[in-house]
Amino acid sequence: MALSVGIVGLPNVGKSTLFNALLQSAKAAAANYPFCTIEPNVGTVEVPDQRLQEIAKRERSRKVTPTFIEFVDIAGLVRNASKGEGLGNQFLAHIREVDAIAMVLRCFEDPQVVHVEGSVDPVRDAQIIDLELIAKDLETVEKRLERVEKMARLGDKKSREELEALKALKPILEDMEPLRRHAHTLPAEVLDYARRNLFLLTLKPLLYVANVGERDLPEGNPLSQKVFKYAQEEVAPAVLICAKLEEELIGLEGEEKEELLRSYGLKEPGLNKLIREAYKLLELITFFTAGEKETRAWTLKKGTRAPQAAGKIHSDFERGFIAAEVINYEDYIKVGSMAKAKELGLVRLEGKEYEVRDGDIVYFRFNV
Repeated sequence: MALSVGIVGLPNVGKSTLFNALLQSAKAAAANYPFCTIEPNVGTVEVPDQRLQEIAKRERSRKVTPTFIEFVDIAGLVRNASKGEGLGNQFLAHIREVDAIAMVLRCFEDPQVVHVEGSVDPVRDAQIIDLELIAKDLETVEKRLERVEKMARLGDKKSREELEALKALKPILEDMEPLRRHAHTLPAEVLDYARRNLFLLTLKPLLYVANVGERDLPEGNPLSQKVFKYAQEEVAPAVLICAKLEEELIGLEGEEKEELLRSYGLKEPGLNKLIREAYKLLELITFFTAGEKETRAWTLKKGTRAPQAAGKIHSDFERGFIAAEVINYEDYIKVGSMAKAKELGLVRLEGKEYEVRDGDIVYFRFNV
């Protein structure tokens, strides 16, 4: 599933350092000057899921295959990016191509790392980015309106419907409001039109990343607290990360890695939570197939029915779908194995209308 999360932010907030850590490599350049990243770096990252390892261990699987999510490191935006400042139009076009946004906000003071705005204020930075995304969306809507109005005046029915949707979107953007704030009040047909035809930036799901210094772990600091408060007001998730520490963890394994985490009061890398939150932000779930040969995690959009889930494995499975044998992880873990679950009658038989749930362990019956 090629769904992607774009890492955005002002220059020098830790985006590329974070991306390096995500990829466990130095693929994305990190340096102390604006526009270090110009072309977006793209990386596929394993989704950490302890359930996969637990199932594989209990089923004595010879192979374990995780599921993945794609991250895109997009160059730093600056004030007036929508007007072309700092190659802004190019960078905004890159954001248009991702499915969700992880906005990295600097929550650390360091005189050695310049801030493009001259001071550290993560909420101000978030608002600067939002204003640039809003300005670009308004430009998109106005250009489309200009074309559609001509066709609507000529009596084209589809253009008249499109015109109504555009007229609903434009006033929100003119008020300098991101469209995601109004996603619950705009008519469903307007949202559907905007997402299918306009790919508007402020409609994309958003996650805030508060990047703190090492000394502020594990609780954060007043700057990160401002980010979490702002995220709550925006009804968006937020995670606390120290990109510098995450980069230091690259290459460490086992006890050495755990010892460094413990020294900062952490049980796991902050990246694990970031990846999981990004996964949820895209409304993705994980189901599993399990056996001695392989235990594997599969990615699905929430609400996907059993035949389409089967199609993720092989198109023949969907085409010849008969039924799905299902047990959820929570029930599975209580009994310890698929063999025991079947013996106790805990494995359900589900048909074509069944929506696969996060944590389901599934065996598909099919006939082609």
